[in-house]
Amino acid sequence: MSPPVAPPGWSRWLVPPAALAVHLSIGQAYAWSVFKPPLESALGLSGTQSALPFQLGIVMLGLSAAFGGTLVERRGPRWAMTVALICFSSGFLLSALGAATEQYWLIVLGYGFVGGIGLGIGYISPVSTLIKWFPDRPGMATGIAIMGFGGGALIASPWSAQMLESFGGDHAGIALAFLVHGLTYAVFMLLGVLLVRVPRTARAAAGAPAAAPTGTGPQVSARAALRTPQFWLLWLVLCMNVTAGIGILEKAAPMITDFFADTSTPVSVTAAAGFVALLSAANMAGRIGWSSTSDLIGRKNIYRLYLGAGALMYALIAMFGDSSKPLFVLCALVILSFYGGGFATVPAYLKDLFGTHQVGAIHGRLLTAWSTAGVLGPLIVNWVADRQEEAGRHGSSLYGLSFMIMIGLLVVGFVANELVRPVHPRHHVPRPDETKEAADERREQRESA
Repeated sequence: MSPPVAPPGWSRWLVPPAALAVHLSIGQAYAWSVFKPPLESALGLSGTQSALPFQLGIVMLGLSAAFGGTLVERRGPRWAMTVALICFSSGFLLSALGAATEQYWLIVLGYGFVGGIGLGIGYISPVSTLIKWFPDRPGMATGIAIMGFGGGALIASPWSAQMLESFGGDHAGIALAFLVHGLTYAVFMLLGVLLVRVPRTARAAAGAPAAAPTGTGPQVSARAALRTPQFWLLWLVLCMNVTAGIGILEKAAPMITDFFADTSTPVSVTAAAGFVALLSAANMAGRIGWSSTSDLIGRKNIYRLYLGAGALMYALIAMFGDSSKPLFVLCALVILSFYGGGFATVPAYLKDLFGTHQVGAIHGRLLTAWSTAGVLGPLIVNWVADRQEEAGRHGSSLYGLSFMIMIGLLVVGFVANELVRPVHPRHHVPRPDETKEAADERREQRESA
């Protein structure tokens, strides 16, 4: 399947909707919690067991993006979106079979393993193409697409809840809901497959788009990027930022309930659900808003904001959060906007450092930081809260220590961001116009390093 090249007159503004069709679909992952209570009731699962498909899906997202990134670069966005469509939809169909036969391992295999591969390949499928179409505004372009992943739950959550209400919360109703999800998302993702195009690499006829020459600016291969300190510093930056955000996102409803349980105005279940919806909106808005801002103020500066201001928000919640609901909600919304913005900005940060040569493959490898954070963030918050509860504490005191840990992690990320410097020329791939002497000198620099 060769990458479809845009014909003369093709508008680059048709590419973001193609990316959104994929990202809005796979963004359903953030709505998994809707299925947790009915699965626990229908199949007799614990809360830990019902979370396993989601956790495995996030792990497979990072791993498949890392190992499949080079193939995505080589085969192009249409191939990647097709693979994502097949895996993500097949994951739901396998899950439907598992629910219908009451075989939970099939749900774990389908949604977590097979669907997780679709998550990873689908997530990185449009990134490199968007950056090549929008070399003037890479942050905005990737923000538009990745916004869809953050906003997918706003569509999937009420839709899934309505289906479970209509079909029933028993294993047969869950199976039918999974089946409808798999078929519907297949059709929707197919729109992206059919619409996506890659820009022409050479100057074309009047009106046809042309990609920026691949030899301009620093160009680093995915293999060489792994040998640079810049890659691992950015890995640390992303991991710390995601850990801080997902720590709140994963436990949002019980957290706000605990914070105000001992006050005269406790938070109701409905209000807690509304808080979760607000966090999803902030996550989505941050992906387009902050990533577009990074085009104006620079990638390093925007991450200074994410990490520095994020630590301040955590400190405010820890010290004053239980005394003011508006302060608690506002600080949490800012943290989640930084969480989403960090995801959307990092492809442009990678493009600035490593060029467009294999930016999709490099991005895929970097997403292993997400897999790590997806385990680390919930583990810190839940483990600390459990230990504090065992010690007889309650309310906001359940989270004080975990918030201090999050502040420390954000400081680590802030320092790592400050250490990022331009990539040394010895890691650059040879330019087409480079002389033999310059190439030999570069080779000698690489061998002596």
